Amino acid sequence: MAVKLRLLRMGAKRKPFYRIVAADSRTKRDGKYIELVGTYNPVAEPAEINIKEEVALKWLQNGAIPTDTVKSLFTKKGINQKFHEMKYSKESK
Repeated sequence: MAVKLRLLRMGAKRKPFYRIVAADSRTKRDGKYIELVGTYNPVAEPAEINIKEEVALKWLQNGAIPTDTVKSLFTKKGINQKFHEMKYSKESK
């Protein structure tokens, strides 16, 4: 089963609110998901990004592939940098 970290759209028309979830790559965008990783509110000024860091790192270590948007959100929060450091510090030991 291929797992992706992606956005699940919530909210009303013209007022989007997203959940960042770990989901099977074959499910629908707003279908079932495995675990909630965080939230993203692009309407707020500035945009609100709340991510459970330890959950996100766990999924990245297990091979989950983030979508382009989720990858950019992780970069803004510094999660990609931490994952990169964890990955290469293990290989050097």
